[in-house]
Amino acid sequence: MEDLEQTRIRKEKLQYLKDKGVDPFGSKYERTHHAKQIKDAYDTLPKEELELHKVEVSIAGRIMLKRGQGKAGFMHIKDRSGTIQIYVRLNDLGDDQYDTVMHSDLGDIVGVKGYLFRTNTDELTIHATTYTHLTKALRPLPDKFHGLQDKEIARRKRYLDLLTSDEALRVAVLRPMIIRSIQRFFDEKGFIEVETPVLQKTLGGASARPFRTYHNALDMDFNLRIATELPLKKLLVGGLEAVYEIGRLFRNEGMDAKHNPEFTTIEAYLAYSDMEGMMDLVEDVFNQVALDVLGEPKVTFQDQEIRFEKPFKRVHMVDAIKEKTNINFFEVKTLEEAKKLAKDNHIHIEKHFEYGHIVEAFFEHFVEETLIQPTFVYGHPIEISPLAKKNDLDPRFTERFELFIVKSEFANAFSELNDPIDQKERFDTQQTQKALGNDEANDVDLDFLEALEYGMPPAGGLGIGIDRLIMLLTNTPNIRDVILFPHLKTKE
Repeated sequence: MEDLEQTRIRKEKLQYLKDKGVDPFGSKYERTHHAKQIKDAYDTLPKEELELHKVEVSIAGRIMLKRGQGKAGFMHIKDRSGTIQIYVRLNDLGDDQYDTVMHSDLGDIVGVKGYLFRTNTDELTIHATTYTHLTKALRPLPDKFHGLQDKEIARRKRYLDLLTSDEALRVAVLRPMIIRSIQRFFDEKGFIEVETPVLQKTLGGASARPFRTYHNALDMDFNLRIATELPLKKLLVGGLEAVYEIGRLFRNEGMDAKHNPEFTTIEAYLAYSDMEGMMDLVEDVFNQVALDVLGEPKVTFQDQEIRFEKPFKRVHMVDAIKEKTNINFFEVKTLEEAKKLAKDNHIHIEKHFEYGHIVEAFFEHFVEETLIQPTFVYGHPIEISPLAKKNDLDPRFTERFELFIVKSEFANAFSELNDPIDQKERFDTQQTQKALGNDEANDVDLDFLEALEYGMPPAGGLGIGIDRLIMLLTNTPNIRDVILFPHLKTKE
């Protein structure tokens, strides 16, 4: 009820502005500075020097605080860079402008021209000489000092979260800086940035449930892409040799602190490289982005210091399981033996599970939660790696790795499978799994198989979850807080 009353009063002030000839929803305003630019340039100047030079500035922003009354007072104006104090006085602004000041509310957007000075408490302040109303806020802002305490509201109304939370604003600004750093890294390594279709006829490049849609003009069903892998590898066939794409992927799966149905990744492919080369690339990009954004190759995440110095720890998935359980899957020769181990260790198995799925299940149950510092876990079973090369010494495993940090996967990479005959067999196996109930199995991509028959060079490929990297570098534990507009259930 209090908000309704405030809105009623604000609408009365809006009408008052109209009656006095002030546009409540104004127009273009020329400003010379943002708040941070003023502080960076002049915060070290002493009071006397500011008085001598009378530095003139013009800013625009939102009123976040008002105090004082009568013939003078102070405001705090916030723009995207921060907040600065304004001093307003009747004698300087005149009756008309000062009357507009007196009819302003917290949340109104205004423009102020004036000169810099220091108050008696030594705070750098703009002494207003011209005050311009720009936009009337008809709803009151959330409490400045407490912000949006309800995280659900903060995520639904990100615009209010940004206004009241310095942390939300910090993350929003750092996100594009992190993405630009990743782009620069790959550009400087000679990779070509490309774009591939979001609408894909055939599912491939990952194991995930898709979002399905329909194209009227083509009279065809499509999927929103779950990965960019297959079209990027077609570009290796075409001779581009080093390509990458930063883009959105869509997976119709569960949501939690680490998963959003729409998320951002980078996938990169390098001809004449392999899994080891991808490890080097991943180490280098994590190290470089941390240096670019944080100034040092480390970050504190949830009170845990994470270091990105090379080399990251490297461990075979089977060895990692053995370290925690004393079970050596290298010595497990049959599916029946693997199933018995699963039963004895309370590992749930699905109808379509083969040897490799059980190995993965053991890893997820016993190992994943223990990986804190950057760790490359390599040697994934062939059943869960339909696009990776087999290991020459043990064809049950592949030349694939995942990077784990603070109990989460951050990257996935492998020596790319470029044998079209082997790839066809893998696709056929995926169809068998799909028939047994694995709704995340890959489709058979005939066009990709045809491309491989023209010859794809040996190559390494990698994918990095950008949202999770941003979570790590900004010390943000929930993925919804590094995405400006996350998906949420409809509020009743």
